[in-house]
Amino acid sequence: MLDQSAPELERRWLKRYGRRGQSGIQLLCFPYAGGSAGIFRHWSRLLPQHVEPVAVQLPGRADRFLESPYERMAPLLDDLIGVLGPVLGRPFACYGTSMGARVAWALAHALRERALPMPRALYVTASAAPRLDNGSWRWEGRADGLEGYVREMGGTPDEVLAEPELVAALLPTLRADLTVLSTHDFRPATPLDVRIRAFAGVADDEAPPARMRAWGDETSARFDLDVLGCGHFADPDTERLMVEAISVELA
Repeated sequence: MLDQSAPELERRWLKRYGRRGQSGIQLLCFPYAGGSAGIFRHWSRLLPQHVEPVAVQLPGRADRFLESPYERMAPLLDDLIGVLGPVLGRPFACYGTSMGARVAWALAHALRERALPMPRALYVTASAAPRLDNGSWRWEGRADGLEGYVREMGGTPDEVLAEPELVAALLPTLRADLTVLSTHDFRPATPLDVRIRAFAGVADDEAPPARMRAWGDETSARFDLDVLGCGHFADPDTERLMVEAISVELA
């Protein structure tokens, strides 16, 4: 349960890198499992002035490392919505990568259920469409454990993987994030009426283009799929192309 003051809550949850004015649109950004808001720090340089990145910092990482991470989606959404007043009062869109895509999607449904302002668009990458969930998850039941999954997926710097103490410090938050996904058995009866644009890495074994295309079933509005020349994690060049596409659309 949230008990801090509103400004303190906003500071902890919402990182406004390169704060803009009040006239543009906000892009609410959700990181991958185990990731922090800091992965979007440079987006303020990639996005035009009319788009303000607002990165979500979940507990259990970075400046919230000492806080317990969530293990269920419902309390995560309840607390997140409790601090989103400054965002909901202005036009906004949502972007999520991997776990972040699912959180952004679940947030849109939660906002609709509460009759709150909805995002102008939902941008998702590196996450197969929710309707494809079958209760089987790639990180479960592995002989090499969760650490093996982390090494297989890439995205974690080699210098971190070379330090057992650092890996051990990261795994509890990552495990909690993945538990949020594996326990969120949400099957909405009605799709969103929000424009969805999916970005799929052609070499992404976990969320290839065919599994990203099913995001089209999650909306009654427009859907587009862009195929990028990358794997699960976008390299700087493909990330720049993706951000440019979002920027043009939000204009």
